[in-house]
Amino acid sequence: MFDTLLIANRGEIACRIIRTARRLGIRTIAVYSEADADAQHVRLADAAYPIGGPRPQDSYLRGDAILEVARNSGAQAIHPGYGFLSENADFADAVEAAGLTFVGPSSASMRKMGSKAGAKDLMAAAGVPVVPGYTGEDQSPATLAREAARIGFPLMIKAAHGGGGKGMRIVRALEEFIPNLESCQREAKNAFGRDRVLLERYIESPRHIEIQVFGDRHGGVIHLNERECSAQRRYQKVFEESPSPFLTPELRAAMGEAAVLAARAIDYANAGTVEFIVDPAGHFYFMEINTRLQVEHPVTELTTGLDLVEWQLRIAAGDHLPLAQDEVPRIGHAIEVRLYAEDPDAGFLPASGMLRTLRLPPPSDHVRVDSGVVEGDTVTIFYDPMIAKLIVWDQDRPRALARLREALAQCRIVGPKSNIEFLERLVRHPAIVDATIDTGYLDRHLEEFVSSADVVPPARLVAAAAVARLLGEAAPAGDPSPWTANDNWRLGASPARTLMFEHRGQPLPVTVSGAADDRVVHGPSGAVAVAGARLVDGVLSARFDDSAARIAVIAGPDHIVVHDGQARLDLRHVAGARRSAGADAAGDDRVRAPMPGRIVAVQVAAGDTVVAGQPLLVMEAMKMELALKAPRDGSVAEMRAVAGEFVDADAVLAVLG
Repeated sequence: MFDTLLIANRGEIACRIIRTARRLGIRTIAVYSEADADAQHVRLADAAYPIGGPRPQDSYLRGDAILEVARNSGAQAIHPGYGFLSENADFADAVEAAGLTFVGPSSASMRKMGSKAGAKDLMAAAGVPVVPGYTGEDQSPATLAREAARIGFPLMIKAAHGGGGKGMRIVRALEEFIPNLESCQREAKNAFGRDRVLLERYIESPRHIEIQVFGDRHGGVIHLNERECSAQRRYQKVFEESPSPFLTPELRAAMGEAAVLAARAIDYANAGTVEFIVDPAGHFYFMEINTRLQVEHPVTELTTGLDLVEWQLRIAAGDHLPLAQDEVPRIGHAIEVRLYAEDPDAGFLPASGMLRTLRLPPPSDHVRVDSGVVEGDTVTIFYDPMIAKLIVWDQDRPRALARLREALAQCRIVGPKSNIEFLERLVRHPAIVDATIDTGYLDRHLEEFVSSADVVPPARLVAAAAVARLLGEAAPAGDPSPWTANDNWRLGASPARTLMFEHRGQPLPVTVSGAADDRVVHGPSGAVAVAGARLVDGVLSARFDDSAARIAVIAGPDHIVVHDGQARLDLRHVAGARRSAGADAAGDDRVRAPMPGRIVAVQVAAGDTVVAGQPLLVMEAMKMELALKAPRDGSVAEMRAVAGEFVDADAVLAVLG
């Protein structure tokens, strides 16, 4: 085993590796960018060194800088985590050339899988089922369009060197092919440095099943069961579980055998994931092998009782696989979701900013939280906006789902917007509960999981928030003086008070009248009588229109969250109504940056005539491309954006005449 390990990554995976290494008595070295100088992985490691600017290409993608730190710090091995350089064969070669151990597969195995096109050809030759498509080197638009017509529609365009849902497009008609091809190639070039694509038939209503494999350097290969990742939005996984509720025992065994066959075909060592797509009839096809640890590996750990990072380290040090195939455990059911700084109600626009409040459920035998941030940290624009992974375990799927609902109810994020409400709707949706969801369901039915700004919140939750706010402002305990009470009491009249909240950016006034134990709350959804209200240890107990309930409350100086076990209401407490975003008379004339980012393409110029919905420019932020479109018909009076420049949030990029 190694004495000193360098972690060439950041965030929750860096923290995860550091904790396992420390448990094994291994000294850890972290590297960090300018944006991560105060990050948690830096604070957790035994030593940490800067490697460059905030952009990944200036820091975490700089193999030379990472190797220099490794040499100077006495590291004997480098763990790449996932993302960044984890699947870069040239970096793996450089690590070995420097006399260090790369914690991962060989560069030769990576190169075989580094191209999705080459991987498909190799798997087909090995007898692993693959989806019909085109993997050729001729990447001319004419050839690709001709091959698309031959394969037929619907069709998937995929970045040949991609991953993480980037560089993928579904095309349903030939006339849509070239615009989607250009967009896919541009995104692939920006994300992976190469714009080669492959084409394959798109399987309708598929399930996404992946098999965790492990190989050692002595020829041993086994699998550690499957994970199902069928709940996806734009190819990004949002709900992962093990075991899959879709697989039969026969199909599970066949896919496990195919995954081991695929790993053996490339002489695989260390952790990897063989990903399959499965049609409704149960026919499965090879998609790719991810030659690294996956973000969703905790669900495998919780259902096997194994530490996959420890396995990685031991195998990299030359050990044999710790278990034979028939010794791999399968214990209960685990589910993982990811808390992101993003706004689902605004098209999942990534968010950034300080985490003023970060409340996550306490770890237990049933709940695990993997996070690289704590309260007070900042989610920056330079990296993936994931805040934490929430993983739950129980004896079976229904109980695991119940654990997940309870855990989500305890989460609270103040600062950047988050996807907590989206996840709460997701885990209660029939498609999840009944395990019928396919990879395209969320994109086809997104309106079932998000809500618009004009949705009126439930009257009982509004009443609970108002009463909890008033109880929180009550006189200090032990001070019976009426002069310190904050209840609007008046001689000979019923007290009344108007509270001004903000819900989803819109003003929400609430009036509360009546005595302390017998109030009536008037809000936009109607009046609710509240009696016997008590707020103790963050729980409001009261009778709402003669029906008793307990409602969890998380409150701060200017915000309050209430949760009744089924739904949450997140309100901001303000002194008065703010003007809505649409109040700007010139709002329809200006196209603004929705968040900080870099302009990657400007598609019109001053003087051009445009129509509503026409893309004007494309910006890149937090690992995704955003097309900014004309809000109305008109002409471009000014184009203030230049390709390649960084812009601040709310910056005016174009003005319509």
